[in-house]
Amino acid sequence: MPKVSLPAGWCRAVCLFAAVACIGLAADLLTKHWVFQALDTASGDVYWIWQGVFGFQTSLNTGALFGIGAGQTAMLVGLSLIFLVGIICYLVLWVWRSLLLSAILGMITAGICGNLYDRLGWHGLTDMEGQPIYAVRDWILCMIGTHPWPNFNIADSLLVCSVILWLVHELLQSE
Repeated sequence: MPKVSLPAGWCRAVCLFAAVACIGLAADLLTKHWVFQALDTASGDVYWIWQGVFGFQTSLNTGALFGIGAGQTAMLVGLSLIFLVGIICYLVLWVWRSLLLSAILGMITAGICGNLYDRLGWHGLTDMEGQPIYAVRDWILCMIGTHPWPNFNIADSLLVCSVILWLVHELLQSE
């Protein structure tokens, strides 16, 4: 039987991907748990780190970015799973060529999995009737002047930053 060998660098790329994904997911889930335990989720009060600029405030988002697709849990879960399968295929077939892309895909995976965990109701939050809440836990509040930016979390930050990094990477590669 012929011996099958993996491309050079494949193991490093996959290990980096897994490490970034696991660390990012742990950071997201642990901070969500901590903030939602520490702050009253019903009051809407803000714990200011920098008065009027940056603080912590719990909120639940049944949609995606800026609440788009609110209440469409099944569709958002399905899209998340499709993206995860796509990332794994891309990782296995191509990404071993770039450690930066491996890290970027790890960040995207952590973001998707962190918010997917919440969308599936695995966080354990329930409504007044004891039914699971299928919503993403957001807790970071930033003000733009006197207007609040929609609350977000570590998973959202990982997704936005990784997409920006990927675009910059692709722009630099094309030149």
